[in-house]
Amino acid sequence: MNLQDIKQRFGIIGNNQLLERAIDVARQVAPTDLNVLINGESGTGKEVFPQIIHQNSARKHGQYIAVNCGAIPEGTIDSELFGHEKGSFTGAHEARKGYFEVADGGTIFLDEVGELPLTTQARLLRVLETGEYIRVGSSKVQKTNVRVVAATNINFNVAIEKGKFREDLYYRLNTVPINLPPLRERKDDIYLLFRKFASDFATKYRMPAVKLSPDAEHALVNYYWPGNIRQLKNITEQISIIEKERDINLEGILQYLPNYHTNTLPAVANNSFGSSSTDMNERDLLYKVLFDMKKDLNDLKKVVHDIVQVGASGLSNLPSDDLQTIDRLYQNESNFPVVAGSGDIKVHNPIIVKENSNGFNQPIVVEESLSLQDKEIDMIKKALKKHKGKRKYASQELGISERTLYRKINEYHIEE
Repeated sequence: MNLQDIKQRFGIIGNNQLLERAIDVARQVAPTDLNVLINGESGTGKEVFPQIIHQNSARKHGQYIAVNCGAIPEGTIDSELFGHEKGSFTGAHEARKGYFEVADGGTIFLDEVGELPLTTQARLLRVLETGEYIRVGSSKVQKTNVRVVAATNINFNVAIEKGKFREDLYYRLNTVPINLPPLRERKDDIYLLFRKFASDFATKYRMPAVKLSPDAEHALVNYYWPGNIRQLKNITEQISIIEKERDINLEGILQYLPNYHTNTLPAVANNSFGSSSTDMNERDLLYKVLFDMKKDLNDLKKVVHDIVQVGASGLSNLPSDDLQTIDRLYQNESNFPVVAGSGDIKVHNPIIVKENSNGFNQPIVVEESLSLQDKEIDMIKKALKKHKGKRKYASQELGISERTLYRKINEYHIEE
């Protein structure tokens, strides 16, 4: 089966090179019995590729079972996968076959495999290595001949580092990796998908298909799509049902694209396994502080280099933008260069600019220190002053949540 036949049979739309590469890898690995791990963000269509692999393999006449590992409670996942004996636990009124027994000779698709408990991971590793498993409540070893295709949207390196996923199991599953590109990397395919979904919903709801104006199409294509194809399909359905006009302009499409003007930076995947959003917001604020200070330090380096080159007597010959840089950097004591140290981040040797008798600005070096906490307090005060005490806009300026800002105001006893 060639590439176009696979696309047509499984309803895959798009001509993106990364997508076609993923399809080609699935097609080539299908006739083998190698384990496959499908990586991709949520909503990218990972569930289609195990079917491609199964239907193009010698196992296509066997069972194909898709298991959402994240949807099964931890207490019953072993029973679901490997079966159990009668009386093995409360409620086990009769023996039950597990998925690995039912799918013998076929294929099992383990979706969200990163959500498996560690005890279940150990059982799965044994199946992959030897084809053996034991039912819950039994001591009899049973054999199975199942091909495993797994999928996940987590960062395995982070999961392994935090002890949430077994490294040996990862290498067993990742015999052949297939990486699916997010929708934002398939810009040429976005409008094709929109038209397909619009046509499908027009048929489903017996109404004309919606169409986009050129500027609306541009907005659609350049949106970040954190939910990928699933989000695009949902939005297309909303527009098809809600909008009375079939021709959608820019203003109309923007109503369905959340945070269109601000959601342009890469999304941060939640691979922290328990880190709170508050910790992330505080880290973002610290990064903002450090990046701003790094920029000021680079500007200062350039100025100092020029001063060294011309000497103190030639200060008047410095470029005007250097003198302006000195004034800009050191009119406020909060813009001092950072140096590494233990504990709080300290600053060394700020330059206070004063005008001497010959009319030129001379740098005077004085000793000063400033903790990162003081820097943070100063930035919060400035943001509140800029937005006249409105915490909502101040928190957006600082890049933190309004809740985090409120907590810091109380923590630092900042008067608004």
